[in-house]
Amino acid sequence: MTSTEKAALLVTFADDIKAEEIETLDIRDKTSMADYFVICAGTSDRHVVSIADRVMEEMKAKKLRHLRVEGENSGWVLVDYGDVIFHVMREEQRQFYDLETFWKTKQPDPSVADS
Repeated sequence: MTSTEKAALLVTFADDIKAEEIETLDIRDKTSMADYFVICAGTSDRHVVSIADRVMEEMKAKKLRHLRVEGENSGWVLVDYGDVIFHVMREEQRQFYDLETFWKTKQPDPSVADS
């Protein structure tokens, strides 16, 4: 499965559990850490955890296992699928860290494009 297809699945599963403001960031030309970030918001800590848990269950059913999970019970859960990183945050964390603006305005890295 391509990283584009994986990101699309994450969006679908997050939407199914009522995640808010789902956004996919293509970071392929900016970093080698991943191809995409999928970022969404939950309305409470419980909702954030529920979104992450449900997405992990659905991905596992598709035989797609995560490499690691960070930040459970912190208002921001990161689920690493290797080439796609899934972020679920409470709105407060999302506004504070503003990953979307950072990655959208970051200039392409020529060393990534060459590899």
